[in-house]
Amino acid sequence: MTVEEIKNLIDHSLFADLGYIGTDGAPAVRRVFCVWHRGIGGHLISTNTSSGHVRRLAENPAACLYFADSETFEGVCLTGRAVPTRDGALRRLLWNDGDEKYYPLGVDDPDYCIIEFTAERAEYYRYDGKGTLDAETIARIDGGAAYENGYAGNKAKEETP
Repeated sequence: MTVEEIKNLIDHSLFADLGYIGTDGAPAVRRVFCVWHRGIGGHLISTNTSSGHVRRLAENPAACLYFADSETFEGVCLTGRAVPTRDGALRRLLWNDGDEKYYPLGVDDPDYCIIEFTAERAEYYRYDGKGTLDAETIARIDGGAAYENGYAGNKAKEETP
């Protein structure tokens, strides 16, 4: 896969699987809505502060984030750190109309937080092979990119005649 194909796979995914170490020391996985990306290596996930995975990540941020397309049998597994944050700018960035259903106090609801995932390694595969990217390569590819809603951008491109 080329870097552009990896980015497209990530951008076309609405969801990713977030892996982390559970309370008993065993691996645990949650499916998360993840459409905000900074290149290949940076990802934002909005979630509940009170959820178990947020508590576990606050204690041990080691995590992986897996994007896949089951129709084309291709995937990207990012390994790195997932850090829960209540950063106001990130919370406002991910806030959507209607989120009050989940967070009735609005963008400042204490149960609303963001998980900021930073990749240190990427492994990718599809029918024509597999490969890896290290932290230096990911940083060079991302080159100071800002967070963008990759899904919204691709959706707009798909709707343009």
